[in-house]
Amino acid sequence: MAEFLVLGAGMVGVSSALALQAQGHTVTLVDRTGAGLETSYGNAGIIQVEAAEPYALPREFSKLFNYLFEVSNDVTWRLNGVLNMAPALWSYLRHSAPQKHAQISKIYSQLTFRSTADHEELIRDSLSEDLIQRDGLAMFYRESDEFEKATQKAEFLRQEYGVTSRIVDGKAYQQEESALKAAPAGVVHFTQSWSCSSPGGLTQAYCELFVERGGSFVSGDANTLQHTVNGWSVLTSDGEREAEQVVIALGPWSPELLKRFGYQIPMVYKRGYHGHFAMPTHLNRPFLDTANGVLAAPMKQGLRITTGAALVPMDSPAETSQLVRGVNALNQLMDVGKQIEEPQWIGTRPCMPDMLPLVGEAPNHKGLWFHFGHGHQGFTLGPTTSALLMQAMNGEFNELITALSPRERLL
Repeated sequence: MAEFLVLGAGMVGVSSALALQAQGHTVTLVDRTGAGLETSYGNAGIIQVEAAEPYALPREFSKLFNYLFEVSNDVTWRLNGVLNMAPALWSYLRHSAPQKHAQISKIYSQLTFRSTADHEELIRDSLSEDLIQRDGLAMFYRESDEFEKATQKAEFLRQEYGVTSRIVDGKAYQQEESALKAAPAGVVHFTQSWSCSSPGGLTQAYCELFVERGGSFVSGDANTLQHTVNGWSVLTSDGEREAEQVVIALGPWSPELLKRFGYQIPMVYKRGYHGHFAMPTHLNRPFLDTANGVLAAPMKQGLRITTGAALVPMDSPAETSQLVRGVNALNQLMDVGKQIEEPQWIGTRPCMPDMLPLVGEAPNHKGLWFHFGHGHQGFTLGPTTSALLMQAMNGEFNELITALSPRERLL
């Protein structure tokens, strides 16, 4: 058995630590703050079985036009952000070509399909059942023609990937969801996805499980990582910690750290925002307002509304126009309630241009393992890709491990 450092205590990092621990390794989990306090805190809290196809960059002129002029609320951008990400965005566009995207989806769908099963044991062992609802995710369509296209797509997802759904007329769905004061044209209710009323809380519960099982969780600065004669070291609040091997699970901060070791990793950084609202009527299940690019989900803090993507530099100040527009649109469907006063949360989704996470050993450093780049699905896929990381460490090879391998994709 070996000693490991795991850098980053989001869902991906904590899941990595638990998986290594289960293999009998000695593991130190390191984070600059606490478990589940960054991107894993503020997401929509959905374990998305229905997300069998990763989000492609649209290639239709009409959609690109809407993005360019921010007609759509799905995407906003700033010139300096787009210029900084230009090589990654160009690669993203090429990988979004229909044939290439279909090949990627065959891999990706195998990950999302098993996501709830891979979370199940950790939910049970961390005593987190009270945070989980197994009632799916609804997609709202405001226009009849968009609803018709969505029903056809839902049938394709069923046939191609085994994703199940209900097709519901908007007025019929309004009878199920008492919070709605107006009905959409129609709803596709994906039935296999689960939701979590506190994604940060679930990540923290998994971390507490790791510590209860004998793991070590310490505060430290990942940027102090050094390659040593015996392996790797990092400075922590308890002094220098050393281990034979290290897992980089820092999400959007991973590429910057790895530049010091000679790795130039292209990434698309998609910023998102959320706000909590004191909705007077409880929402039964989360839903995405597809026309306005916002997802509404019941949380312990209130109704959480999360936004689409903002293509801006990582250090840009908060700019909440997407959230404001989305909330105004949602108020047409239901009484969102007064926004709860709290610091404005900002998170960044770390998206690889080929839409697959990097999972495996670094090409040029033995004992340096990559586990990041999950895009929108780090919360969904943390336990799943951790299991694949263990297989890679054990020298196992299959289609999934090869497809996610940094060695195959960065050399």
